[in-house]
Amino acid sequence: MKHLRTTLLFLLLCGSATAQDLNGYWYGSGNVANGGSSNNYMFELLLEQKGTTVKAIVNYYFKNAFRSFKLNGNYNSLSRTVTLFNLPVTYYNSPVNLEVDCPMDFVGQVRISRVGANIKGSFAAKGSYRNTCPPLYFDLKQNKDAGNRDSVLQAIAQFKEQRQYWTPGADDTLVAVNVQQRPVVNYVVSNEFTKRSSELVETIEVDADSVSVDFYDNGEIDGDSISVFYNQQLLTFNRLLSTRAIHFTVGLDPTRDYNEVSMFANNLGRYPPNTALMTVWDGRQRHEVRLSSNLEKNAMVRIRRKKPKPNP
Repeated sequence: MKHLRTTLLFLLLCGSATAQDLNGYWYGSGNVANGGSSNNYMFELLLEQKGTTVKAIVNYYFKNAFRSFKLNGNYNSLSRTVTLFNLPVTYYNSPVNLEVDCPMDFVGQVRISRVGANIKGSFAAKGSYRNTCPPLYFDLKQNKDAGNRDSVLQAIAQFKEQRQYWTPGADDTLVAVNVQQRPVVNYVVSNEFTKRSSELVETIEVDADSVSVDFYDNGEIDGDSISVFYNQQLLTFNRLLSTRAIHFTVGLDPTRDYNEVSMFANNLGRYPPNTALMTVWDGRQRHEVRLSSNLEKNAMVRIRRKKPKPNP
């Protein structure tokens, strides 16, 4: 009898811990086995479990696309397996801007340890799609800070504002606006720019006389608006950041030791600070810089032309 009571107590405690740890926010990466270098997916999973029933919001980033779905599924407490049904997953070998979907089921096992919890498993194609859509393996970690908040959605947004998952490919830029390299006039923005301090984030060396510069929102698409200065001259103002690029092609001034690109925050969006991903492409190499600005300081990147190597 004592052994039976001990066993029942153990099972109750395990069930309670499992239910408590399953709900909340999970995030991580996924990859197709032998899919090459262009098959990295980034996933976010918001789970709500009641008994054996599971409701979920699945967000994922792939190449230059973001997709979000509401799904239903079930949870097996004995095997600690979560199953979500009918998720359209972009085929890893799809051409850019031509997404081909694979209908897949999410099957993952919850693992809990002293250092944290994770869900590990795969997306499995359905029916005849199994012949063309290989499994997509994932490992998701739990963000307890988001899961324990009263407003999980707000916690997720704030978490994403500080952490960038999706990174666009060098050839995968979707352009929201193409900015010409010529000064524009906005006296209010220009005057405020000079009043704020400028923080040097990084110095980049490039192997070209001109470069492509793109700005994206760094985390949650929350209404961040920026203005951009090049060598202290305003090029564009009040541009909203998103997953589509604010795009520039700028020539480097050979009379300067370096050229400066500065990001000015017009606002802070819903979740401060104002953050952006800046990419610089010189035709050979792409550089990525995470920028953060607020109403007191600008974020600045210096671009320097590499010195030619002397002839032997």
